[in-house]
Amino acid sequence: MTVLLQVSDPHFGTERAEVVDALERFAHTLRPDALLLSGDITQRATSAQFEAARAFVARLRVPAVLAIPGNHDIPLFNLAARLFAPYARFRQAFGDALEPTFETADVCVLALNTTRWYRHEDGAVSAAQIDKIARRLEATTPAQWRIVVVHQPVAVTRPEDRGNLLHGREAALRRWAAAGADLVVGGHIHLPFVLPLRERWPDLARPMWAVQAGTAVSDRVRADAGNSVNVILVSAAPRRCSVERWDHSAALQRFERVAVHRLAGDDVV
Repeated sequence: MTVLLQVSDPHFGTERAEVVDALERFAHTLRPDALLLSGDITQRATSAQFEAARAFVARLRVPAVLAIPGNHDIPLFNLAARLFAPYARFRQAFGDALEPTFETADVCVLALNTTRWYRHEDGAVSAAQIDKIARRLEATTPAQWRIVVVHQPVAVTRPEDRGNLLHGREAALRRWAAAGADLVVGGHIHLPFVLPLRERWPDLARPMWAVQAGTAVSDRVRADAGNSVNVILVSAAPRRCSVERWDHSAALQRFERVAVHRLAGDDVV
């Protein structure tokens, strides 16, 4: 079994110290194989905020880190940096790879940079990115779980979040479903849920799920959703996947499991 910890939208610069501490303790107990850091790592893309985020990730002691930028990780007020070096501070903190990958016998995780320097909040996936991911998905084994990580969501549950949807999502989902994708993991809207994508697109070639995470440690919580992270457990033999939502309990000062979505082959419970 392979264990993935999804930490999204920590927005360092707005973090809650007690939640940061609790998440560190949780990660040390969980001992995941990989950390999926799905964007908006900082609040305003400052050097100090990226350094705080880098130090936090180092303290988690996770063997593999897949970090992608969110719209908040591009300088907003420094127009020269936004235009000529939008990812310079991100790269200094987390390395040059803006689209990292992770693979075991159980899972293939493919991360995408869906931010654009010329977009303030919206994200997009290009035809070249869609094709790149599809070709990599087609090269996986039948038993592997195939996960794509983006920042902006491919599906939402509330009308007021429709403006946050990823541009190019429909073409991407249809191509990725045909190529064998199982989960599309995202953040951005600070609202955790697991949604069967065939509810929105019945013609998808195979069942797929949108897995969204809340904000991990920020005080920017919304929609009655507090601080939370996702734990994704995958196994190739037998082919099973569980998506667990863990919320921070202020009373207990720790993360508690509050929901489990179990996937077995093409079925979800």
